[in-house]
Parts: sequence; C-alpha cells; structure tokens
Amino acid sequence: MTSTPADAEMSQYGQNGQYGDLRAQLETLTTEAFRPELAEIDQLPTLEIAQIMNGEDRTVPIAVAEQLPRIAAAIDAVAERAAHGGRLIYMGAGTAGRLGVLDASECPPTFNTDPHEVVGLIAGGPGAMITSVEGAEDSKELAASDLGALKLTANDTVIGISASGRTPYAVGAVEHARGLGALTIGLSCNADSALAAAAEHGIEVVVGPELLTGSTRLKAGTAQKLVLNMISTITMIRLGKTYGNLMVDVRASNEKLRARSRRIVSLATGASDAEIEAALAATDGEVKNAILTILGAVDGPKAASLLAESRGHLRVALQAAHGSTAT
Repeated sequence: MTSTPADAEMSQYGQNGQYGDLRAQLETLTTEAFRPELAEIDQLPTLEIAQIMNGEDRTVPIAVAEQLPRIAAAIDAVAERAAHGGRLIYMGAGTAGRLGVLDASECPPTFNTDPHEVVGLIAGGPGAMITSVEGAEDSKELAASDLGALKLTANDTVIGISASGRTPYAVGAVEHARGLGALTIGLSCNADSALAAAAEHGIEVVVGPELLTGSTRLKAGTAQKLVLNMISTITMIRLGKTYGNLMVDVRASNEKLRARSRRIVSLATGASDAEIEAALAATDGEVKNAILTILGAVDGPKAASLLAESRGHLRVALQAAHGSTAT
C-alpha cells in the first residue's frame, strides 16, 4: 500500500507522541464532544435542522448567566485600569481572534475611542481574518512578540480568547501579560482550562458539545461574542461613554450617525430642533458637549472644560455646571 504525505505526518506525530497527546486532549474537551443523537442530522428536513440549531442557541445565554459574577468582577477591574489610560487588548486565534478584532473595531464608531484604546490581535496577523495561517495559533512566542510590539504596560488589560481554553497563542498572551503586571482575563468554553488558570480572571462559559462536532464558531462563538459585548459595553458605561442608555460619545462619521446624534441630543434634552442644531454647531458636532450646553446652560468652551475636568462623565459635568450657574 502506498503511503501518503498525511500518513507520513501521522507517523511522525505518532513517533514523537504529539499527535496522540493532542487527540487525547481534544477528547477531554466538552466543546469537542461527539453527539451520537445527531449522527443522522444530514438526513433531516431543513426546517428540523434549523429548529435544532435554534434550540441549541437558546442555551447559550443560560451558560453565560452562570458566569455573570466573574464577568462583572473582570469588567470592574478593566474599567479601573482603563480610567488610568490602560488599553483593552483582545487576543485569540481563528474564530476567537476574529471576534476580538470585531469587538475592538466597533468601539471607535460607537464610543468615540481612539483605535489604540481597544485593540484586537489575531494569531497570524490581519490576513488571518480571512485566511487561516497555519501554525500561528500554536505559538506562545508569537503572542509575546505581538504584545511586545504594543509596549504593554501595567495599566493595560489582555483578554485571551479560546473556545478550547488550551490554544497556545491565547494562553501565551495571558502568561506574558501577567508577567508584566497587566490585568489578564481568560475567556474559554471549557471547565478547568489552562487559559483560565493562567489568567487573573478566568471566565469559563461551558456551552456543551456543538451541533457539528468541534465547530466552535457555533455556540462557543456566540457565547464569546456575548461576553465580549458585555466587557466592552459595560466598561464604556463605567468610563462615562454613555448618558443613561444613550451613546453620547457616538462618532458622527456619516449621515445615519449624524441623524442619530441629533436624536440622542433630543432624547437627552427634549430641546427643539433649532436648539439642537445650534448646540451641535457650537460644539463641533460633539453630542455629549451639545447636551451639556443645553442642560447645563453653558457655552461650548465651558462645556468642553467641564467635561475635561470630569474625565468625560456627563452627569458629573452637569452637576458642576449647575453649581457654577447657581453661584
């Protein structure tokens, strides 16, 4: 029988034990478990498959809910460091890395953050967003190198993301960051993971076996997205990037967002269209500043000064404005 390159590779792994060790590790992971009751799923009608998937997805928020105390504690720690200029850095490989990049990329338009304040790094670099980079996820050294390029500080937070909780790139990122005194969070979807053990804050959202064996872009990916939504959104709330549930730091970079800016000022103040246009014109389109000029009865420069003094917290600035106008 003629041997194939795959056979040769398998033999090589078998000789040094790497393949056997990896297979054994995968067989212990909940996210990799085989579900025999779904072995005939490809024979089912499309609607029935969709119903099964929908039922599976409903279990994800329940699994996330079980981790809420850990998530909240991690967010408070992130916000504390971010308030002192620290960055939020997501690191992962494959789907996990892409989810981190996605969440980071949404922060500038939503919360008017600098692109360097929330950063998403994927093993293998930007090209790995589209094409898999072979071997990148297996390198702890690559993670350390990527963090080295960012000149990590003790005020920064590094979140390693890995469905399995064993991906060397994510684990290596957390280990390297923790060694430099940065805050570390490990987000995985298996219990007792190496990633959670390496991090100061371990978040393990155990969603169970996937519909397709080992396809962690499904429930595990959904769980990771939900947790990342919480981390970035609530951190920004704590930093004063919202006023109530209004995105007062939204960046009006297109017509839709300019319309949204006007609506946010309207919802926050109840002012007339003319007042809103005048306030936005006086503050160069900055929503938070415009609200302060209306509710605090101050001019544009004073609004900017008060917000700088309050480190961007509109409620604190409003209290200061009312105090200054009262005197």
